[in-house]
Amino acid sequence: MLTIYNTLTRKKEEFKPLHPGVVNMYVCGPTVYNYIHIGNARSAIAFDTVRRYLEFKGYKVNYVSNFTDVDDKMIKAAHEQGITVPQLAEKYINAFMEDTSAINIEPATMHPRATENIPDIIEFVSGLIDNGYAYEKDGDVYYRARKFKHYGQLSGQSIDDLEVGASEHVSADEVDKKEDPMDFALWKAAKPGEISWDSPWGKGRPGWHIECSVMSTKYLGKTIDIHAGGQDLEFPHHENEIAQSEAENGQQFVRYWMHNGFVTIGKDNEKMSKSLNNFITVHDIIKEVDPQVLRFFMATTQYRRPIQYSEDNLTDAQNNLDHIQTAYDNLTYREQDAQAGGDDAVDAKLADFKQRFTTAMDDDINVQNGIAVVYELVKYANVYAQEDQVHADALAALKTTLATLMSIFGVKLTASDNQIDDDQIKQLIEERNEARKNKDFARSDQIRDDLKKQGIILEDTPQGTRYKKE
Repeated sequence: MLTIYNTLTRKKEEFKPLHPGVVNMYVCGPTVYNYIHIGNARSAIAFDTVRRYLEFKGYKVNYVSNFTDVDDKMIKAAHEQGITVPQLAEKYINAFMEDTSAINIEPATMHPRATENIPDIIEFVSGLIDNGYAYEKDGDVYYRARKFKHYGQLSGQSIDDLEVGASEHVSADEVDKKEDPMDFALWKAAKPGEISWDSPWGKGRPGWHIECSVMSTKYLGKTIDIHAGGQDLEFPHHENEIAQSEAENGQQFVRYWMHNGFVTIGKDNEKMSKSLNNFITVHDIIKEVDPQVLRFFMATTQYRRPIQYSEDNLTDAQNNLDHIQTAYDNLTYREQDAQAGGDDAVDAKLADFKQRFTTAMDDDINVQNGIAVVYELVKYANVYAQEDQVHADALAALKTTLATLMSIFGVKLTASDNQIDDDQIKQLIEERNEARKNKDFARSDQIRDDLKKQGIILEDTPQGTRYKKE
């Protein structure tokens, strides 16, 4: 039984999608004014992993993740770079797709953009005005937060406490326009020179929160199964989405809310963010770090927990991933002398590993317990690969299981391209074996050293000497 921690109820609940066998899932995407940093990537990786596990369990997942392609930050960045907002958006959307592909994030079923849905946003806002939840003032449109009786439920805060904080961040201009400091913008009147669209309230552009309400309900339905994003989006973004959506259509907006923990950096475990200028972009890090290692590092921490980014932790991830890949290569190597047929003992053991893995992951996608089962599978695979007699079907089953489970973490296991078929190298290995037999260790060591200089590493196993690229 799959359980998911629902932020709204603050407890784990049995997961039951609205439509059997189908999961409609919306994940808040980036504001595309810069390259994504690994704090942004945490959310993308965490919920891509959730998606992969749901698909592993047999669900069809409709996965929608938006691009915020117009807002204050984008207008400012476009002006600084001397380009238009659409040009800026296109530049960083392309970069996002390139960087997320490198870390093996599956493309969303759909990546809608705010600017592609302006007519729908205007219609949605008009509906909120018509039913009394919103009002227009000098070309701006605001939502009456206090009118929505459940406001603050997601973030666990009372509206009176929220109002105190909101009052400290309301500009003098907004004080004159807003009926209440808690009210938030659905539509913003355009300033001179800003990108804008015609609306019943004059030229302007959407507020930040409205786009996700519009696009999630437009593409997934008025009630969706899972809405996900970073913890920093609980308030005000997701709180406002609930208020807007349920006021507009009168139905429950989201059945399960999921929020991932932050990425921290430094000795003080400071949250990584652009505002603190302590961020590292994925675009830069994958120039130095294998993208698969970054993916593995971030995918194997349970999504609600924080991740501490450090070189030491990346090194640990690299070593663990190498260990898994080596086990896969060991199985591949033994295929050359395997007997035909299967092995009932291996089949039984694999069934147990799969069951334990599923039990671990069914507990709120507990990837840390899940990967612990994989490590046990790796140990078992290594032991089997050392046996005098192995069976081809058993090797194939071990490899398939290992590759399937690792794919849930977004890691691809394939036969290494370092299984070299080179007659000259084989001849040198035979010469080295002969030298060892004759106790000519100087010649044996020389051959090993010469091959190492060419990037060829020799490994002596009970089944003979194997070789691979360094």
